[in-house]
Amino acid sequence: MKPTKQIHQQLIDLCKKNDAKAQMQLYKLYCNAMLIVAHRYVKDRFIAEDIMQDAFIKAFRKIECYKNEVPFGAWLKRIVINQSIDHLKKNKLELVSINEEVYKKEDEQDWQVECTISVEGIVNVIKSLKEKYRLVLSLYLLEGYDHKEIAQVLNITENTSRTHLLRGKRILKEQLKSTSYAEGY
Repeated sequence: MKPTKQIHQQLIDLCKKNDAKAQMQLYKLYCNAMLIVAHRYVKDRFIAEDIMQDAFIKAFRKIECYKNEVPFGAWLKRIVINQSIDHLKKNKLELVSINEEVYKKEDEQDWQVECTISVEGIVNVIKSLKEKYRLVLSLYLLEGYDHKEIAQVLNITENTSRTHLLRGKRILKEQLKSTSYAEGY
């Protein structure tokens, strides 16, 4: 039996030849994961599905650009994230630049969360935040982007990214505290 990586590479090579069956197989392998990624950024599941579909179309059109430098899933995920953010920008999402605001670095040790709160619960609270905080938190905490990358993707300054992250974390912590208190009763 061939390793999974070789099977995926064969599918990718066939997709580069515009093979519809290979495209469908690759789609089936990644569609659920990519839908979850899109849904992190847009709250509406139907819009997330549209974004995911558009991302696959874009990926198949640009598959020649894929050079095996990163895993295919990571390459595709980047396309889905960019499509999601483009959708939000088209819908007039305002990411306010805060160039002169002074901020303090929060103590990273102070990130204790009640063990009764599930990862799904935390992600749901992140989804409930204002768009500007939700985007930065998702990109930073869930996707592993740094502030420079976030600034480029969202077309904001690195300082604004840091500020949105700090404010979003603060709000997230407060909401998680109230969630754990509510669950305790």
